[in-house]
Amino acid sequence: MEFRVDGKVALVTGASRGIGMAVAEELLAGGAKGVVITGRKPANLEKAVAEIGNDDRVLAVAGGADNDDHAAGAVAAAVERFGALDILVNNAATNPVAGNIIDVEMSAVDKIWAVNQRGPLVFARAAWRQWMQEHGGSIVNVASVGGLQPGPLLGAYNVSKAALIFLTRQLAYEMAPTVRVNAIAPGIVKTRFSRPLWEANEEGAIGLHPLGRLGEVEDVTGAVLFLCSDASSWITGVTLPIDGGVIGARAGLG
Repeated sequence: MEFRVDGKVALVTGASRGIGMAVAEELLAGGAKGVVITGRKPANLEKAVAEIGNDDRVLAVAGGADNDDHAAGAVAAAVERFGALDILVNNAATNPVAGNIIDVEMSAVDKIWAVNQRGPLVFARAAWRQWMQEHGGSIVNVASVGGLQPGPLLGAYNVSKAALIFLTRQLAYEMAPTVRVNAIAPGIVKTRFSRPLWEANEEGAIGLHPLGRLGEVEDVTGAVLFLCSDASSWITGVTLPIDGGVIGARAGLG
């Protein structure tokens, strides 16, 4: 089945590379009328637009993912340029430190939680107030399998993603029936962001996944397109693991 978002307008945060940029490309391929991409660094966004193909359906807006003014401005830019905002994909995330949450500096914890928890809420509120409350829409939050189970060295990140998963359910409850809110929970996907998790021992990382390989961005983008499309019109408040079987196949084992 081919999922489509013909004529819809989307905003994807953290889309200068990796999963975010791939999602933007997938939405465009699925018929989106326009896509706004965000990221912290203008130069990286310009490079992303060039890689996408300098498509006139793409607009880049630079800023911090947890900044209220940036979120409001990005949403306003989508409405002004393309006439709507039907889809929001909250992909921006950070993890500047590895370590147990009991040990890492609180300044790092604050940063992780600001971007990964506060950021999606800030963008959801801006989208709701400027367009979706009146016209409806779909929001997809990019969480992580780390938000579904505890693990080593990524404590603050995992807690932020667990909070995002619950935020997804809360927003789905509050924004119904006009707006659907869902999440995906990827496992280890081979991107620059996740490189510290697999580069030193790729075979070991593969061994954690029952399907016998690490994820690629294409494994994620199709699920996002589905959740943004009318094919999922009776789905809200759901978190979909995209993890090669880490959660489902290993549930209850060891």
